[in-house]
Amino acid sequence: MKRVVVTGMSGITSLGETAEQIFEQFEQGESGIRYMPDWEIYPDLRSKLAGPVEFFTVPKHFNRKVTRGMGRVALMSAVCAEKALEDAGLLHADILKSGDAGVAFGSSAGSVDAVREFGAMLIEHNMSQLNATTYIRMMSHTSAVNMTVYFGLKGLTLPTSSACTSGSMAIGQAYEAIKYGKQTVMIAGGAEELSAAGSAVFDVLLATSVQNDHPEKTPRPFDAKRDGLVVGEGAGCLILEEYEHAQARGATIYAEIVGYGSNTDGQHVTRPDSEMMGRCMQLALKDAQLAAADIDYVNAHGTSTDQGDIAESQATARILGKKPISSLKSYFGHTLGACGAIEAWLSIEMMRRNQLVPTLNLDQIDSACGDLDYIVSDMRSAETQMIMSNNFAFGGINTSLIFKRIK
Repeated sequence: MKRVVVTGMSGITSLGETAEQIFEQFEQGESGIRYMPDWEIYPDLRSKLAGPVEFFTVPKHFNRKVTRGMGRVALMSAVCAEKALEDAGLLHADILKSGDAGVAFGSSAGSVDAVREFGAMLIEHNMSQLNATTYIRMMSHTSAVNMTVYFGLKGLTLPTSSACTSGSMAIGQAYEAIKYGKQTVMIAGGAEELSAAGSAVFDVLLATSVQNDHPEKTPRPFDAKRDGLVVGEGAGCLILEEYEHAQARGATIYAEIVGYGSNTDGQHVTRPDSEMMGRCMQLALKDAQLAAADIDYVNAHGTSTDQGDIAESQATARILGKKPISSLKSYFGHTLGACGAIEAWLSIEMMRRNQLVPTLNLDQIDSACGDLDYIVSDMRSAETQMIMSNNFAFGGINTSLIFKRIK
């Protein structure tokens, strides 16, 4: 078995596109949630809140020829991946086109604008909006495919489209591709672009927050007064590399991935199953050959939904004991296919900085939630050796990742 390490990281969020920008916002308790006036055209949409990426840097070489097959989600993905490859010192490396490097990247879906183009055909019987790139921009594997073309990748392509575990499952599958000797380098992560339709998915289930007048006070993961999730957008990317290859070229190593677990509930499409969530964490522990006591911090899925927060926190407490825990969705909202990658990136950053980020808006812990060490109010100083990042998706798809500090 090969050891797998993280040698490059990058992200795009509603609070910035560098770790420095984002952690500065964390320190100040700033929220990336906004009221969306453009959504007022949908009177039946209860929640008009979101975590939009209001700006991200697109290099000039992403010209029209490069981006013609990219919607917003694929563009964020490619830009994010390029920054991560540059961080890893691999952007122009020969290995990218050798067949020993691949990509595992996910999103819930492709770009909404492309869906609208097909919608005009179906509703208005008019194909005038369709063009040669419409499907490429719409397909769920648009990010992964656009990356293979842009970077000239010749290795594995592992697109993941599993709703809220798309990003974390991509990291897990990339980890396994290197662990079992199939690849040496993998670009791994996830992205999602924002749309009112994305919010409506949860709105019709009465699972969205409706604190439209107070966007800064929601979402509230694990809080007794939480009233639902808020959707967001963004991208996150990790460059995974076989340890000896990274060491030989003198790469900076941010962390080692030592465990990955994934399973499915097999019972209900939208209702979370606490038992199977816990079993997923056990799978990651088994893969890492660790005991529960070895985990120093848990980055929670923490969506701020009624059933989800209870099921997850009870599973975490049952399997791991009273661990420090927090949810980054309190700052960004639920970035769907991006969340697992963004949260993995920032969890590694917490480990490197010896800081644990608190859950925003967690004022009164719901008594029905598990007995855990909820981090609230202020950043907590802590030297962690092992961190676990968990995600749980529609369809009962669960993932758990374990990262180890490299000394």
